[in-house]
Amino acid sequence: MAVRPREERTGAGVAMMLLAVIFFTAIDTSAKWLSIAGLPVLQIVFVRYAGHFVFANLVYLPQEGVSAYRSNAPLKQFFRSVFLFCGTVLNFYALKYLPITVTTTIAFAGPIVVTLLAIPILGEKVGIRRVVAVCVGFLGVVVVVQPWGGEFHPAMLLCLGTLLLASMYFIMTRMLAGVETIATQQIWLSGLGTLALAPFGLSAWVWPQDALTWLVLLGIGVFGLFGHIWATIAHRWADASILAPLIYSQVFWAALVGVAIFGTWPTPWTLAGGAIIIASGLYIWRRELAKGAQAQ
Repeated sequence: MAVRPREERTGAGVAMMLLAVIFFTAIDTSAKWLSIAGLPVLQIVFVRYAGHFVFANLVYLPQEGVSAYRSNAPLKQFFRSVFLFCGTVLNFYALKYLPITVTTTIAFAGPIVVTLLAIPILGEKVGIRRVVAVCVGFLGVVVVVQPWGGEFHPAMLLCLGTLLLASMYFIMTRMLAGVETIATQQIWLSGLGTLALAPFGLSAWVWPQDALTWLVLLGIGVFGLFGHIWATIAHRWADASILAPLIYSQVFWAALVGVAIFGTWPTPWTLAGGAIIIASGLYIWRRELAKGAQAQ
């Protein structure tokens, strides 16, 4: 199947991205739930990718056949997949020890890191005001992590690793825009993750002890598949600069899940740091929109 061109469907793209964010929150919620239930982290990550892979094949093979496995840029697909599944491993380990609001808030610095990485990797030009906004955003991360205080936990370093790897994943996704079909991206992403993690996940396997844990274990792969499908479609329908700040809607879902399911409330430091990060990200977003308007 041919690579579909971009379409100007901004409203639908925004709605699709908001839906993707809900599914991303469901992935993290499921991972934390399963970790609390006593399942090893590597087993959880393996099932997340294996389920994603199985359902991706069920969705795309009837439509596209084996052509869905053929990549136009296999080396880039390989590195894109490695960045994401390594980031997922670190994120799931962090969720074992940290509230979901903390891991989510640190992840909000992703657009800021992507802005920095886009300079050397994609050759994008960044002005002094955006550099200042990036620095302010990292100040927000420091406020959340608090390396000086009692709220600091070593697992926060895992969140920073996740942040870097996830940002590289989005850089590679930009490189592959208009090059690969959604089917190929989903199958390669989940297939490589499944192959790499199978020896570790299966050797550490622990059987779930109740029906609810089984349901969550089976659902995490579905959340992964549809979250990434919706996000990919959203970026085909609307500009990335418009979609970028929508990820901040996850703070609402993470806080709701933290209170309703795990009984944890966000700390004042998390709220303060999150506000700084979001303000910085929104400023960068507005600068992108202004630049785009001037170019037209």
